[in-house]
Amino acid sequence: MQDLPAETTRELFTPIEVGPLTLPNRIVMAPLTRSRAGPGNVPTVLSALYYAQRASAGLIISEATQVAPEGQGYISTPGIHSAEQVAGWKCVTSAVHACGGRMVLQLWHVGRISHPSFQPGGALPVAPSAIRPNAKAFTANGASRRSPRHARLRHPRSPASSRNMRKERGTRLPPASTVSRYMARTAI
Repeated sequence: MQDLPAETTRELFTPIEVGPLTLPNRIVMAPLTRSRAGPGNVPTVLSALYYAQRASAGLIISEATQVAPEGQGYISTPGIHSAEQVAGWKCVTSAVHACGGRMVLQLWHVGRISHPSFQPGGALPVAPSAIRPNAKAFTANGASRRSPRHARLRHPRSPASSRNMRKERGTRLPPASTVSRYMARTAI
C-alpha cells in the first residue's frame, strides 16, 4: 500500500461543514449491523459504550434501525418505534455527546428481506416486491429460508400501518423536516 502525502493526511483531521453540521474532522464511521439489541430490540448500555468509544470520529452513522415492528429483517437489531427503544437511543446519544461526539441514526425498513419470525404475530413480510430473496434469514432458531410469500401492499398507508401509527402516536417519529431543523439547531 502506498503512503499518502502528509498534506492529505493532515486534511483528514481538519474540520468540515456537512449541511447544517460542523464536524471536527473528516472521519465518518460507517454504519455496521451489530445484532446486539436487547429484549424488545432496545439499544443497551453496551451499545452506549460501543458508540461512545468511537466518539472521536467526525460523525458516527448508527447501525440500521427499524422504524416499525414490520421493518425488522435481522435478529436483535434495534428499533426506534417504541418508548423503550427511544429511551435506549437517548442513552446511546447521551454517551456519545458526553464524549464530544456527533451521531445520526440510520433508519430502515427491510421490506421483502424480512422473515415471518420477525413479524408481529408471525405475519408475512410487508413489501412492494413479490420476488423472493435468494438468501437465508438468521433467526432465533438458526438459518432459515426467507419467506416464500409476502403481504401485498394495497395502499401506502395500509389499515395495519394506520392502527400502529395511532397506537404508537406518542413515540412516532417527527417528519424529516422537523428532524433536519432539530439537527441544525442542536448540531447533534
